[in-house]
Amino acid sequence: MKRIKLTVAYDGTGYCGWQVQPNGTTVEAVLNRALSDLTGEDIKVTGASRTDAGVHAEGNVAVFDTETGIPPERMAYAVNRLLPEDIVVVKSEEVPGDWHPRYQDSVKTYEYRILNRGMPDPVRRFTTFHVSYPLNLDAMREAAEYLKGEHDFKSFCSIHTDVKSTVRTIYDLTIEKDGDIITLRISGNGFLYNMVRIIAGTLITVGRGAWPPEKIKEILQARDRQKAAATVPAKGLVLKNIRYGK
Repeated sequence: MKRIKLTVAYDGTGYCGWQVQPNGTTVEAVLNRALSDLTGEDIKVTGASRTDAGVHAEGNVAVFDTETGIPPERMAYAVNRLLPEDIVVVKSEEVPGDWHPRYQDSVKTYEYRILNRGMPDPVRRFTTFHVSYPLNLDAMREAAEYLKGEHDFKSFCSIHTDVKSTVRTIYDLTIEKDGDIITLRISGNGFLYNMVRIIAGTLITVGRGAWPPEKIKEILQARDRQKAAATVPAKGLVLKNIRYGK
């Protein structure tokens, strides 16, 4: 028996998120079926990040155990022949049998992409969130500085979040503009349910001038979800990568 680690990219538009559920197609379920067909075994992968419906990924991570004779590094090529074109295993490799994608020291990086122009773009409707009014990037960047470091992010997570602690560390948070696309790139040791999308919504609120940048300090201290801005749509969110320490 060996444990195989997969790096998985997908367009989340047509899926009800990552995690298997009784009603609706998920990325995990499609992977399980393809790997089971390939190996002849009952495969159930374990994912690192359970992305929501509509969220995309370039580097989610999953593992599974198998007795197949397919070389670990060739598994990606073999399973991709059985997967739909909106899911791709970009890398496969063997890891120790006790290696778990959620219980390792890691840094997760997400991007949230905003289409900032007067009219929406139908070509990019599933990969960006359209904001028609101008955004002040300097104000957004000033606000982002307050979010860096270790904080209690209870104000920035869904009220349905069920975790022991809402303390997380953001290592970096940058805001860049290229043409009409504004990209929020955020790296941290972990993220709460809807945390990135609430942070994005709050920074957009600052960017349009409704709140001053220093409002972020007040929101953090309140530890109250109602103090932060609305959760922006999932379609602008991409899990870029998960980097694991030695």
